[in-house]
Amino acid sequence: MENLSTWPGMRRIIVDMSVVKEVRFTPDPAELPMNVWLDDGDSPVDVIDALALSPFATGAQPWARQASLDRVVPGAPLMPAGGRLVRSAREENGRESRLVLGDGWTLRVVRFNNRSATVSVTAVSEDLAESVLAETTRDAREPAPETEHVEMGFWWLAGRGGNRSEKPITAVPWAEIAGNYSEAAGGPLARLMTMTPAGVDGRLVLLHGPPGTGKTTVVRSLAREWREWCQVDCVLDPERLFNDPGYLMQVAVGYDSGDEGRRWRLLVLEDCDELIRAEAKQATGQGLSRLLNLTDGLLGQGRDVLVAITTNEELSRLHPAIVRPGRCLAQIEVGQLSRAEAAGWLGVEEAAAPAGATLAELFALRAGRTVSAPRPSEATGLYL
Repeated sequence: MENLSTWPGMRRIIVDMSVVKEVRFTPDPAELPMNVWLDDGDSPVDVIDALALSPFATGAQPWARQASLDRVVPGAPLMPAGGRLVRSAREENGRESRLVLGDGWTLRVVRFNNRSATVSVTAVSEDLAESVLAETTRDAREPAPETEHVEMGFWWLAGRGGNRSEKPITAVPWAEIAGNYSEAAGGPLARLMTMTPAGVDGRLVLLHGPPGTGKTTVVRSLAREWREWCQVDCVLDPERLFNDPGYLMQVAVGYDSGDEGRRWRLLVLEDCDELIRAEAKQATGQGLSRLLNLTDGLLGQGRDVLVAITTNEELSRLHPAIVRPGRCLAQIEVGQLSRAEAAGWLGVEEAAAPAGATLAELFALRAGRTVSAPRPSEATGLYL
């Protein structure tokens, strides 16, 4: 490992060997000073994080670039030619951090056991930072599956704010699953699938109906059909999204990947019953107001944001502000199939088919399983 005492911005390291250790990086006179305090609770990974930030903080390397990768090839080096590995730390959970130095640049690579990685570069010039990042990440990812998959983002709130991870999900074309839905729902869903930006005249997509009717499958297919013009992101903790303005701003501002330019974005909120019930204002405080601001207020209009909500609640139990005319791009009841539709789906005589069956029940019947559990009298939520 390289001795960092000759590294720009770190020419002298003073360590106070008391319980709390102060590591002082003394830069050139024209640079900004930087002090880092380490105590017994810090790990080697924390040290690597501090060392990687120091040339940027002191101004020795004022340009920074970062990339998040998934599906990282197991043998990918994630290190440019000519780089020198100076620090490496591995934790029990499989996370590995590396610090690599080059001529005028510093590279920090964090690899996780789920085959994702974060790559951060600081450099003395913008072009150098971008070229080092490009070389580090070149051919490092496996290609996304080309059949029946689409990239979807997933947001969640952690200690330092919102986090987003992009994953490929299975998404069957609408033409292949249209027969799984009732005639009443099929027409509106087909029109929604062929929507283009020019046809957007509302910002809210509301899918409501009993559990097991295929609402989540609709969302996955929608992500595939809209993939050319709309990025679909699923918010895993919607109850926290509207209670934390900072998190909401992060999600609303979004994440633009690649060089395709800014696209429309569809935020998926599954099972948000408590936000859109008639008593939502009393139950959630500002949550409902912020949701409405995201759909047709300044926040949503500024970023071309659409919101898709799935709920098991009946339409009559939803807040009037949610279902008022002009707010919804689509308001579709994804309901049960009639006896005739179930018979056609199963390929049996109508007399042998159940009446008012959900899609989940039909799949169970086709697999030879008996469906005997009674349905609840009220929507219970939390099941799709």
